[in-house]
Amino acid sequence: MSSPIPGADVFNSRPVDVDELRASVPASLRLHTVGQDAIDNLDPLTYEVIRHRLWSITDEMGETLKRMSGSVVVTEANDFDFALCDEVGQEVQIGLYNTFLSASLDLAVYWTLRHRADNPGINEGDMFLCNDPWVGGGLHQNDATVFAPFFFDGELFGWSSAVAHQLDVGGVAPGSWTPRAQDVFWESLPTPPIKVVRDNVLQRDVADMWTRRSRTPMLLSLDLRAKVGANNTAQTRLRRLLETYGPDTVKAVMKRIMDDAEQRLRAKLRELPDGTWHATGYQEHSGQDDRGLYQIVLAMTKTGDRLTFDFRGTAPQTGMINCPYSGVRAGIMSALLPVLAGDIPWAGGGLMRCFDIIADEGTMINASFPAAVGKGPVGPAWAAGNLVNECLAKMLDSRPHSRKSVQSVCGGTFDMVALAGIDQRQYPFVSLVMDTMAGGYGAGVDRDGVDTGGMFVIPMGRAPDAEMTEFTSPVLLLWRREETDSGGPGAQRGGVSGSVCLIPHDTPAPLAGVFSGSGKATTQNAGLAGGYPGNTQLDMVLRGSDVLGAFAAGRVPRGLDDITASRDVMGGEVETMIGLEDAVYVHWQSGGGYGDPLRRDPAAVAEDVREAKVSGQAARDVYGVVLDPDGAVDVEATQQLREQLWAARRSAAGIRADAGARRADVAGAENLDVNQALVDGETVVCRHCGTVLGTAGEPYLAALPRIEAGPSAAGPHVWPDSSTYVDETVVFRQALCPGCATALVSQVVPAGHPMPADSLGSRDAR
Repeated sequence: MSSPIPGADVFNSRPVDVDELRASVPASLRLHTVGQDAIDNLDPLTYEVIRHRLWSITDEMGETLKRMSGSVVVTEANDFDFALCDEVGQEVQIGLYNTFLSASLDLAVYWTLRHRADNPGINEGDMFLCNDPWVGGGLHQNDATVFAPFFFDGELFGWSSAVAHQLDVGGVAPGSWTPRAQDVFWESLPTPPIKVVRDNVLQRDVADMWTRRSRTPMLLSLDLRAKVGANNTAQTRLRRLLETYGPDTVKAVMKRIMDDAEQRLRAKLRELPDGTWHATGYQEHSGQDDRGLYQIVLAMTKTGDRLTFDFRGTAPQTGMINCPYSGVRAGIMSALLPVLAGDIPWAGGGLMRCFDIIADEGTMINASFPAAVGKGPVGPAWAAGNLVNECLAKMLDSRPHSRKSVQSVCGGTFDMVALAGIDQRQYPFVSLVMDTMAGGYGAGVDRDGVDTGGMFVIPMGRAPDAEMTEFTSPVLLLWRREETDSGGPGAQRGGVSGSVCLIPHDTPAPLAGVFSGSGKATTQNAGLAGGYPGNTQLDMVLRGSDVLGAFAAGRVPRGLDDITASRDVMGGEVETMIGLEDAVYVHWQSGGGYGDPLRRDPAAVAEDVREAKVSGQAARDVYGVVLDPDGAVDVEATQQLREQLWAARRSAAGIRADAGARRADVAGAENLDVNQALVDGETVVCRHCGTVLGTAGEPYLAALPRIEAGPSAAGPHVWPDSSTYVDETVVFRQALCPGCATALVSQVVPAGHPMPADSLGSRDAR
């Protein structure tokens, strides 16, 4: 699908054949490269020394950016990243901060080489500014990149890039993000690569053009200079490195880093089973007043040493919940890096050679211009990454040597809450509630998820210091804490999430607020192997609260029950005003669980209750654990309660004790996950009781006994009334073993959600 606006397609950047790209560059722009002999003949010690020097250079870029920036998003939350690339833009080393942002920096360089080499030219001392997500360098217009060619002895040796989220770059709403957007022209207009530094001098006309669009021009101007500074740091350090070792040696190391990353990932893939794994997720609300659900579909196929991510079947682009191609690519990389490449150098130029993407143009995850894409990073791009995480985990779970890398979905998404108005210094301000960076991590096969551990797409992200939030914005935090019962229940529990409650403070006027988040009716933090999903997201404005009166009486509210107010649940995409007596409550998402919660060690549940990770009610109702008055496990009562809960499951699913289920010997069977095994290469059986479940490669899960109940059946961490948000019926669904009633799949999904039909390849391929 091409853009309905003539001429817009020229800005669509895609992966390229690097040899063809080199051939297209004007002869006047000399590219430095080396042959395979230089790569093969590298001394191992020299290779490691230079490789670590390049890594150190990227770290110094990050430190420069943080020290120069005045934005809390950068200085406190680490919502930025950077990269070093070779002469044609292939990523050699990316930063460990927000990997979302670095996943398309190469696309921006490819496009610049093709469209800027002749006019205005690419010269020594230049830097380019870009916030066009169709070109690359970011996922929406708030992601602004400054990237710089690096020349040595008159040849283009490589590129450095620095990118960060900007709080406001224009558009109809503060924060450049509006649920009312019908196309990109409601948002900040994208700027394709434009020369912002020429001959090492910042171009005042371009810088003014850039900062003039913002409601916070001084912050935007400072961040622009911080990115220029980060590139200057990189280039100074690179020059010293080349002067010490020579350009050919350093370039050989750069090429070798990418080759090694590719070869190591391919070797890892060859050890894993061939097959196809499926996952489907949802975006809620395409915009203000919309109550729809829009699906993202993934079939991940692994063949030999290559992955294919096929998103065909995903909903067409709609409203403001879209991302361009850079978004789906970022979603894939954000999951692949920590799950498959945790022990491999993060050289995107090598790793991205190992997979293909099939994504129809004009869909939510490959939107055509002029679709609104403001929500792209925390909407469809993040959701696509969750689905990739889910499929990779199921693939890894089937091999003993790789099960340590299995992890349920982390954090669901970033709960986007923007506030704007007049600050305590009487200046305009725009801020994000960055506390939601502290998402819960997903559970693994043998470990609980990390509580409020962060987001896997931002490995070094963090929640800001509460005092810095209050210093930079006219708000007062009543609390920020972990939330009991939020982690996805399972044999291994998902990491809990948290909440924050704040009020306007020392400001003369009400605040404008934008609430934009998915995972409020359906969950985005899926569990694995019968583990329950994590909590649903909840945002509320407490209208006309008595917080100020409580302060006057010497009382500090410690929870929602301590605040008298009208509770206005933010349903979907909302723009609203926050009065001076209102309070804002934000409860973000946790990690999914792993395995059936009725199989969790009762002692671990007791410890969870003691640490307020799980409530006494959930201990009984979800985990089937009874505690005595001292908090110790009542072993006999727990055994009886669990037997009752197993019996209730059988009854609800229509499983008869005398059904005579066919059974098989599981000794020596291949694992599929903690509950399922494969015998004779094709028969799937329950690992706990040996009951035959079906045939691999067929949709056997759909034929198993199941329970479908209201969302509240998943536990107190799930919003009980989906009609608050969407019109479609949402259920808690479990597919059960017909022998022992172990939960094989546990989901909070629309009633029509398909059961996965994963299939493995031949035994020889495995």
